[in-house]
Formats: sequence, structure tokens, C-alpha cells
Amino acid sequence: MRALLIYLAISFGLSWLVALPLWLGDGLDSPLLVVVAVTMMFAPAVAALVVVRFVERRPVARSLGLTHVRPWGRFFGWLALAFVVPVLLVLAALPVAAAFGLYEMDLVGFSGFQEVVDDQLAVLGGAGQVDVPIQVLVALQLVNVVIGSVVNLVPALGEELGWRGWLLPHLMRRTHVATAVVVSGVIWGLWHAPVVLLGYNYPTASPWVALVTMVGSCTVIGAVFSWLRLRSGNVWAPALAHGAFNAAAGMHVLFIAAGTSLDTTQATVLGWSGWIVPAVLIAVLAATGQFRGRPSARRDVAAPSAV
Repeated sequence: MRALLIYLAISFGLSWLVALPLWLGDGLDSPLLVVVAVTMMFAPAVAALVVVRFVERRPVARSLGLTHVRPWGRFFGWLALAFVVPVLLVLAALPVAAAFGLYEMDLVGFSGFQEVVDDQLAVLGGAGQVDVPIQVLVALQLVNVVIGSVVNLVPALGEELGWRGWLLPHLMRRTHVATAVVVSGVIWGLWHAPVVLLGYNYPTASPWVALVTMVGSCTVIGAVFSWLRLRSGNVWAPALAHGAFNAAAGMHVLFIAAGTSLDTTQATVLGWSGWIVPAVLIAVLAATGQFRGRPSARRDVAAPSAV
């Protein structure tokens, strides 16, 4: 319990400290927003490193899931899956929301994205329309998801070293795997409070509705990341999945119809309708025993630690 309390105090405390300039300044309108958001992502890693090194006194790399990367073919296979699955879940959320009447799509003219491009050109003092066909711009944005996934890997690893690298195995040593997956997801969601309460991800929702929805989203998506952690045996797969998820999460902008309003507590992968497909995936994975993990990973999970 001591290790867990220290981990939570450091990860949550550092995050609130880093986000303090937003609360004392212009909130999400602050020019420091990107710097704050990225810096926050390293707080769980700092907490995990401190706990493993100074409280549990265990080998850092093995304890946080940085090892178990061989055989290389299997490792890269899981990395490929870690990229594809989150992107597909983000995309799958859009037609589901459309089926519920929560999201109007335009897959031909991409009219909503065209409006965004035109508005940006107007701000930059450009002409009314860009010369490149909107379909080409959409394709380029999809390519950017690949690039963004790689770029996001470093800050995503900052989070995953804490959430799936240390916290998930720590909880699994004390409770059932399902409980560990859910609790780690809830904690992950609550950790976002410093920015979510300011309107991050859910700009049209009240602060507390936004936080509850974020907890739900992180619990569902966190279960997918937990599966990647347990089956791959290392933290690199969930870290890449986290990076891909962050890179793809805004893809609804590409396919929304012009003039359509969007409530992210209901639509996109961040809203309740976007949890349906991941929940089905999780149910199938659980029913087929996919949360059991690799034997080598299970040995690390079962290793004793200080309390």
C-alpha cells in the first residue's frame, strides 16, 4: 500500500503542479497549453521510477516492462497491432455515433473539414479556398496519423511506464486481473482532471460531467492498452498504442459534415457511443483468455514488491 500511495501522490501531485499555470492564467487559451499537456505526461514515469528505485528497490527496466522484446519478430508484430487497433477503434466510433444520430458524416465532399481549412486560410490571410483537392488533404492527414504515432511515442511512454508499466502489474499482484484493469483505468482517467476540468477533450460539457466521461473513456481504452501490455509482455506496445490513439483521436474533424455540432461526451471514441466497439473487443478478448499474458510477463507480475 505504501508504494501505491507514494506513486499516486507523485503522479497526481506533479500533474497538478505542472498544470497550475493554466489555472492561474488563461486556462486552455494559454500559450503554455501544449507544453503543459506534454510535460504532464511524464509525471507517471517519474512516479514509477521513484517507487521502483527507492521504495521497492527492484530492477527498473524489468519492473516497468522495458524488457521482454525478443523474439524480435513477435515484438514488431505486437507493435504493428498496437498501431492498427487504436486507429481502427477511433474510426469505428464515427459510424456508430452516426447510427445513433450523434454525428453527421460527409465521406464525399468532406465539407466540415473543408470549412476548417478555409477558416485557417482566412486567418493566415490566404485566398478563400486551397488549390489542393480536399480529398488529398484528407489523405495527407491520415498519413500524419502514422507520423504522429511515432512522434507521440516518447510522451506516451512517459504515461505508460506508470499506468501499464508499474500500476497494472502492481494491482495484479493484489487482486484479480479484471479488477486491476478497471482500477488502473479509473485512476488513469482521474489523473487527467487538471486539464479536463478546464474543458480539455470535452469543451461543451460541464467540468464534472467531462471528468466522469474521461474516466469512462480511459477505463475502456485502458483495458485495450492493458491487453497489449499483458500479451506483448512489455510496455512498448501500449506506449505505441497510446501514441497512435492520441494521433488519431481528432480524426472526426475529417469526416464531419459542415454545420454539424458535436458533443464529445456522446460522440467520437471519447464519448459513450465510442465505447461500444472497444467494449465488444474487450469482451471477446476476455472470453478467449487474452488477458492472461505471456509466461515471462506473468513471472514479473507475480514478483514480490515492498508495501
